[in-house]
Amino acid sequence: MATQNTATAILRNVRVSPRKLNLVAQLIRGKDISVATDVLMNCHKRVSTDAYKTLMSAVANAENNHGLDIDRLVVKEAYVGQSFVLKRFHARAKGRGAGIKKPFSHLTIIVHEKEV
Repeated sequence: MATQNTATAILRNVRVSPRKLNLVAQLIRGKDISVATDVLMNCHKRVSTDAYKTLMSAVANAENNHGLDIDRLVVKEAYVGQSFVLKRFHARAKGRGAGIKKPFSHLTIIVHEKEV
């Protein structure tokens, strides 16, 4: 999966549902790094700051570990995986209870250097 001109960063166990995180991941798929950073900086969703940090980590990995040119990087893949789910209990009337699910997610960002 990883070749010489790709770099990866993974954000694990972030406290947001995979559906909500996927909305942010869709915004940056296939875009240049400069465009993707602008989109994430101006996005009003709470998880966009975590996605921005993960993108910057992928860029730093590409530069430091693989020696890639930052100006030619593109977001190759940005996908979301489901992690564990905390199951909680909310007391209701007449001795009943309602379940609360608190999901966690993983975000993986893969950047690659486009050809000249």
